[in-house]
Amino acid sequence: MRNNKKPLIVLTGPTAVGKTDLSIKLAKAIDGQIISADSIQVYKHMDIGSAKVTKEEMDGVKHYLIDVLEPTDEFNIYVFKKLALEALNEIYENGKIPIIAGGTGFYIQSLLYDIQFTEEENDKAYRNELTEKAKNEGVSAIHNMLKEVDPKSAEDIHENNLKRVIRALEYYHETGKLMSEHNEEQRQNESPYNFRYYVLNMERDKLYERINMRVDIMMENGLVSEIKKLKDMGYSKDLVSMQGIGYKEIREYVDKECTLEEAVDTLKKNTRHFAKRQLTWFKREKEVVWLNYEDFSYDKEKILNYILEDLHKNIM
Repeated sequence: MRNNKKPLIVLTGPTAVGKTDLSIKLAKAIDGQIISADSIQVYKHMDIGSAKVTKEEMDGVKHYLIDVLEPTDEFNIYVFKKLALEALNEIYENGKIPIIAGGTGFYIQSLLYDIQFTEEENDKAYRNELTEKAKNEGVSAIHNMLKEVDPKSAEDIHENNLKRVIRALEYYHETGKLMSEHNEEQRQNESPYNFRYYVLNMERDKLYERINMRVDIMMENGLVSEIKKLKDMGYSKDLVSMQGIGYKEIREYVDKECTLEEAVDTLKKNTRHFAKRQLTWFKREKEVVWLNYEDFSYDKEKILNYILEDLHKNIM
């Protein structure tokens, strides 16, 4: 390996772009193992709505951070980083090459640049005040508060991600500084890894078609039944896990708050917006190699071969 840093490969991109299949092909080609950077696939029982990789799709490649938590468990940036670092150490000890695969850019960034997050005791009274306000006035009211003090963070964090919205407001409340500025400072860290960061992408219209088709397939595969089962198991719609895209929208139908058609339309729209936010995030990251499908005639084998050649030139 070049230089004294350990190798690390990132393969990411917007939702439904085809990361799972390509990451497994890559792992098999370089004797790698995969760490999932997905905020929902980490949970047990949540398979269809998260488009979770199946045992068959894994094709013998070991995956970490899949099916390791209950939907009631806390999963945030601290937990992700702890579990991911443990996985990295195990992969290196096994003599394999780690591949971070998934679409949560914030998680990837925290690992790649060893970003430090303070987990100090927060002003719980302020947090409770915001949580209560969200219950009474809706998540938009809290998101609007963030827009006023830190528009950059408000742009990065979807209003449904109440925990992160509140955390950004807490950070401002505690320090008088903006979370977006803190993240930007941390982004300047030098990575402790010898890494390549690939972002898989395609023309927006084609990506949106794939997103709509994926939602249709989820519905055919029984997403409504999966969410009914989760409800029957006692998982509240207020859980962070149940706020994930796919689960929140269809749960509203299950709870008779809207029609199925409305729920599916909202799910498709929210997923498209999510993909757009993901791309905005990746465009701001440094040292990224963009892999646009159209540059490879939409041929995944060509993309894989390009990655392998690039890795051999740069880190292997």
